[in-house]
Amino acid sequence: MTEKEKARLGMLYDGNYDEEMARERLYCKDMCAEYNRLKPSQTDERTEILRKLLGKTGKRFWIEQTFWCDYGYNIELGENFYSNHNLVILDAAKVKFGDNCFVAPNCGFYTAGHAIDVEQRNRGLEIAWPIIIGNNVWIGGSVAVMPGVTIGDNTVIGGGSVVTGDIPSGVIAAGNPCRVIRKITDADKDKYKR
Repeated sequence: MTEKEKARLGMLYDGNYDEEMARERLYCKDMCAEYNRLKPSQTDERTEILRKLLGKTGKRFWIEQTFWCDYGYNIELGENFYSNHNLVILDAAKVKFGDNCFVAPNCGFYTAGHAIDVEQRNRGLEIAWPIIIGNNVWIGGSVAVMPGVTIGDNTVIGGGSVVTGDIPSGVIAAGNPCRVIRKITDADKDKYKR
């Protein structure tokens, strides 16, 4: 079994010294560097690079520069995806965003984690567990989403949160560790002056 296959299955794998994975990561980093060097006004070129790099995109999506990821092909963006500046996605496993997801600046989605055992960690072994983000989700600024997390539809994650476990649909959640604060209700429609 290859190291890439082990990663896909959520097993310990060698993500640091495996030649195939290192080659794919280097290609991806070069593509990200090229993307980040483009002028913000070069919208067609930016979109073209992301369509080549990412596993799936909707028709409408936008990622502000800078953007970094490990492989690219494990990232799926739903329709009407938007991310503000400084998005990092460590995508050794699948990272899937539903439709109408909005990500504030300085957010990270980390499927990868290192072995807890010191000998395994020093040999470069790590794990990768998928991250699934539902439809209509808003991720606040400087949020970190850890391996294996699922965030349900219509949910808001408050800024600065560290999401270590699953979050259900239709709630506001925040904190470190991130936890549900309350359900989103019809009263929230009148929260802001119109």
